[in-house]
Amino acid sequence: SQQLKEEIRRGFAGLEDPLAALLAMLENSSDWKGKGHSLGYYITTELQLWIKEHPAVPQSGIQLKELQARVLRILSQCPANLLDPLISIYQLHTADRNYLLEHVSHLYLKGDYKEAAILSIKLQLQPDQDVEKMCIPLLLQDKANVVEDYVGEYPELQSKLLQILDSWCDPGVNIRDVTRPYQGLSRYKPEKFNHRTLSKLVFRLLDRFHVDPALCPNVVNQRHLRTLNYLFYKRFVEKTMTEENWADHVQSTVGDRRCLQGHLVQLLLRHCEGRAAARWARRWGLPTDLLPPGLPEEPPEHHTPERVEEATKADNYEDSKKKDYYQLPIPRENIHFLQTWEETLQCWEKVLQPGQVVGVDMEWKPSFGMVGKPRVALLQMAVKDEVFLLDLPRLLEQAEEEEEKEKLPRFIQRLYSDAAITKLGYGMSGDLSSLAATCSALKDTEKQLHGVVDLLTVDKQVEGLSPEHSHEERGVRQQEKGLSLLVQHVLGKPLDKTEQLSNWEKRPLREEQILYAASDAYCLLEIYERLCKDPESFGLSSDLMDSLVGKRSIKPRAKKQLNKQEALSPSVQQCQGSQMETPRGPAPVSPREFSVVCDNMLQGLGRYLRCLGVDVRMLDNEDDHRKAAEIARQEGRVILTSGLPYQTLQSQVGEGRCFSVNCSEKAKEQALQVLKHFNVQVSLSDIFSRCQ
Repeated sequence: SQQLKEEIRRGFAGLEDPLAALLAMLENSSDWKGKGHSLGYYITTELQLWIKEHPAVPQSGIQLKELQARVLRILSQCPANLLDPLISIYQLHTADRNYLLEHVSHLYLKGDYKEAAILSIKLQLQPDQDVEKMCIPLLLQDKANVVEDYVGEYPELQSKLLQILDSWCDPGVNIRDVTRPYQGLSRYKPEKFNHRTLSKLVFRLLDRFHVDPALCPNVVNQRHLRTLNYLFYKRFVEKTMTEENWADHVQSTVGDRRCLQGHLVQLLLRHCEGRAAARWARRWGLPTDLLPPGLPEEPPEHHTPERVEEATKADNYEDSKKKDYYQLPIPRENIHFLQTWEETLQCWEKVLQPGQVVGVDMEWKPSFGMVGKPRVALLQMAVKDEVFLLDLPRLLEQAEEEEEKEKLPRFIQRLYSDAAITKLGYGMSGDLSSLAATCSALKDTEKQLHGVVDLLTVDKQVEGLSPEHSHEERGVRQQEKGLSLLVQHVLGKPLDKTEQLSNWEKRPLREEQILYAASDAYCLLEIYERLCKDPESFGLSSDLMDSLVGKRSIKPRAKKQLNKQEALSPSVQQCQGSQMETPRGPAPVSPREFSVVCDNMLQGLGRYLRCLGVDVRMLDNEDDHRKAAEIARQEGRVILTSGLPYQTLQSQVGEGRCFSVNCSEKAKEQALQVLKHFNVQVSLSDIFSRCQ
């Protein structure tokens, strides 16, 4: 390509009029019309660079206008990568604006709507065009991305477009009336143009351009109506929402909007008997003229038979929870709700220990599809036998009052970036995105992750993990999914999700919310421990680190930009790290001088190494993996482990004193891998030199 560039430049230098010559080449060739870097693309971009070095070349006056007229005819056929170079070379931003608008109008009338819009964007013609006229055909052709770019730099056009789209979402508007003039449109996709897709587009644009939702009352009201229907479904059909949560969300959704109040009354009458409907209507202060005549009055006595029956059902339900759902295995006093910086110090002291395993989860108030990313209201951190619940809004507010905004984010970043601490989560990408929206100082946390295990990746790998395996005989009302399904499959009982849609911003938190939040974080520790002890029984490879750490659900990057901790399994990191740091390898040792402690999933390897004369200790099946670190420190042994425990154990011993073995191989291959890595030289006299 370097030779090609030099030849192109020699050609320009020998031409009397390089700009006219380039147009002649493009007009008489078609290779540049395809995608990718064609010869025409190379010549054009080289000319653009060459002109910068030879400023006397550009034309002016009549000759330039003629060239501009010719290049405009080419632009409508251009691939995207040629537009900017040609616009720059022929100075189209200086061309007569009316002439440019006329050319774009000609493209539009020919039916080249996308080409007309893209050329308008490149030449910044949007303020002089009719936004509705330019955008409707694009939306009908499912080109919403072009529409977004078209209004992207112009707030006035954004507002105008949003108002137009919102007006089409009025229940009284027939979408067919809007689309009728365009029925002969090529690539017309009417199924992509309806109230629901328009509503989604409006919310996406409101979010992207940070426009006040009040500008779009129709789509906002429709979203509220759908939220009301959803809340009634959760409460009365699925029966997975507590009365308090339901009432709280219904009231905040409806407010004093009369159209929503009328819909609420209809839903109450459909799902509740008359007396209960009247009670809720009066509790929420609904206008009496919306209530049907003859609705029974609420009796003054609070302990009506219906109320007593409801209370009895609630008590029975609480008892059944213990039988049907996962229960926290720690006492209530070990759950700490932290609202001040002083209180959080005990949390950081325990969480930020090298070798610590921490279950992390977050809660926020449900947005029910409204604009904006949710802001974290509660950050949960679970360690062995304890859970810390951090009141994030209060702590951030306190830090701001004390003018120490960076204090809390600094500790959170330290936790996520420390490879010596194993962080467990479920769907961590969404959690981290909400964390960044809550505190701008944490926006780069996702780029600095080390020692993270996202258990969401297990969903696709654990055998038999599907909603059909829900325990129907236990009377659970709905099929389990997500983390609840994983908890059920690994620990035997699902999570109770009735508090999931709580208002997590409301203080004080109810006791049920506190227990739910603590359970969500603590169950991660128990899943991790169970999978580490017996991965094969769940259909996972014994090298769990490859299964879990190597496939985090954080947003994917291009293959060429693989993150260091994503790209390699620990055993490969260990081998490659040792090759980089000690290219000559360790000095040779005999098996009699080599002493190891084998983790409990490597007992076969331990027996094989002992046959070769190596000094081996092995953990028993019931031993905690961390016992290996204690033995290694006390007796000067090397730890041999595999999968997830490697991450915890390697930080508790000296460098090079912990090695991750590939569990998918047989004991003999594992032994050869260990001997080669540590340069252990086995002689004939070493075989069976130790008691078996």
